[in-house]
Amino acid sequence: MDRWQAMRIFVKVAETESFAATARHMNMSAPAVTRIVASLEELIGARLFVRTTRSVKMTEAGARYLGDCRRILADIAEAEATAGGSYATPTGTLAITASALFGQMYVLPIVIKYLDAYPGVRARTLFVDRPLNMIEEGVDVAVRIGHLPDSGFTAIKVGTVRHVVCGAPRYFERHGAPAAPGDLRDHRIAAPTSAWASPEWRFARDQKVTITPVLQCNTNEAAITAAREGWGLTRVLHYQIGPALIAGELQIVLAEHEEPPLPIHLLYPEGRSAPAKVRAFIDMAAALLKENRLLN
Repeated sequence: MDRWQAMRIFVKVAETESFAATARHMNMSAPAVTRIVASLEELIGARLFVRTTRSVKMTEAGARYLGDCRRILADIAEAEATAGGSYATPTGTLAITASALFGQMYVLPIVIKYLDAYPGVRARTLFVDRPLNMIEEGVDVAVRIGHLPDSGFTAIKVGTVRHVVCGAPRYFERHGAPAAPGDLRDHRIAAPTSAWASPEWRFARDQKVTITPVLQCNTNEAAITAAREGWGLTRVLHYQIGPALIAGELQIVLAEHEEPPLPIHLLYPEGRSAPAKVRAFIDMAAALLKENRLLN
């Protein structure tokens, strides 16, 4: 048995929690993956996974072994990459994911600048508003908004976002501005109806307001447009209205009642052994996002 390959397969099974997904990713058959993990368990003398018909979960011994395997594989990968030169020179295809609107507004300009700086690299973007498994979908870097679960990936905080209530200046001239969250019941609301939207708007100090929107929009962009036109108020993440705020087309209200901001992270799986294409993008993206005043 190739011990190094067996470790790679074990780590991939741990990350995907699936023998079938690991087999697809590594161009192997599922029975071959199962046999290699079983042989590794026999060699070690400990069970690494608890298998059921529905799930694959690590044992305590497996969790301890995972950390050692990642360290060993990272050292090997770094040695090979350094010898081959790929650790020093960005090459290949870089895959980046982010939520749809954030990706279009803030990540794509960085990707374009990165490609201009490193002509030996190609890029693939996946800007989607759905959960995405980085390992299964071959993604190198993810931009995540919100608190992160413990994944074992490397995360770099690059900014924050806030849920904000906003409207156009001419709307406030006609209808006044709400002074407290409860006042929203007296205003016309354009509310997004995306998968993450809720009719209950939460504010600081456990304040909650159930909204009955006059206008329901299936995209954030549509709700923002209604607010910019002076029709009513909406509530979105503040980065989504950055250009409109700078242009004076929208104003934020109830800022003193906002919930604590959510963090923005750059997330990537390889840590210090990441290839040059990833490290170069992380360095550029972290610097540009951190200096963007609309994200802090």
